[in-house]
Amino acid sequence: MSEENLPQPVDTPPVPSVPEPSGVDLARVALRAAKEQAKAKGAAAQQKKQARRGGGLRSGARADGRDPMALGAAINRLITERGWETPAAVGGVMGRWPQIVGEDLAKHCVPVKFDDEPDARVLTVQCDSTAWATQLRLLAPTLVARLNEDLGHGTVRMIKVLGPGAPRRGYGPLRAPGSVGPGDTYG
Repeated sequence: MSEENLPQPVDTPPVPSVPEPSGVDLARVALRAAKEQAKAKGAAAQQKKQARRGGGLRSGARADGRDPMALGAAINRLITERGWETPAAVGGVMGRWPQIVGEDLAKHCVPVKFDDEPDARVLTVQCDSTAWATQLRLLAPTLVARLNEDLGHGTVRMIKVLGPGAPRRGYGPLRAPGSVGPGDTYG
């Protein structure tokens, strides 16, 4: 073979050198490795001990997750685990409605429901007259601020105010067949 047919060396970019860990970095790496080994060794020893005793957890002098707890603590733990903080807080607001909005307003306006979708967060309130509905619409920004102060920022974004419901259409003895009542004439 001639020199022309021999493969030519290819220029490769130089590999950047990685600095060797030293001093504090080396000590951190060694400490982390020692901690992981100790944790693994401790877990293996605990499993061996449980296997000798018949397996499973047993009661002992120290507190663990199986100990009895107060009802309030158990409910708070359940609410936190399930992610029910916002619905529970809003439910508390509905129970404390007179203290939050005042006795006069609470007599005429009642919270009906709370839409807790992350993009909505709307509290719906039903009023017994149009005058109180108008009053509540004027107070809505202040009331939203007060509710968010009590529940946490952004819990309630808007208050939807409903006026009084229309009276039930009563059907009397004299009625034209096929008629829908006053809605026929006025829509």
